[in-house]
Amino acid sequence: VQLQACGGGLVQVGDSLRLTCATSGRTNVMAWFREAPGKEREFVAGISWSGGAGSYGDSVRGRFTISRDNAKNTVYLQMNSLKPEDTAVYYCAARKVPTTVIHYSARGYDYWGQGTLVTVSS
Repeated sequence: VQLQACGGGLVQVGDSLRLTCATSGRTNVMAWFREAPGKEREFVAGISWSGGAGSYGDSVRGRFTISRDNAKNTVYLQMNSLKPEDTAVYYCAARKVPTTVIHYSARGYDYWGQGTLVTVSS
């Protein structure tokens, strides 16, 4: 399975941005992670194949929304009320195993997109 993330860019504090991750085939649990300079890769949000509310990291809960369109093999990350601390390279990832468990560690994911840079300027 190949993943391709896009939608990053330079925005201002308080702006919104939507990231898109297109996959080459069916995936199970999907997630977004981010990596800021000098920091470890951080779980942002995850969603199972059936969709639903998703699961979120503490720093983005209430501002970000993950969703998916299985007919299009696409996962989205809607980011609202962006803050400078949201600046990072955002990666989409997928688990290979047929599970509904959303893993919060990057080690739990088998497939990764190339990353898209989000910069929030104050």
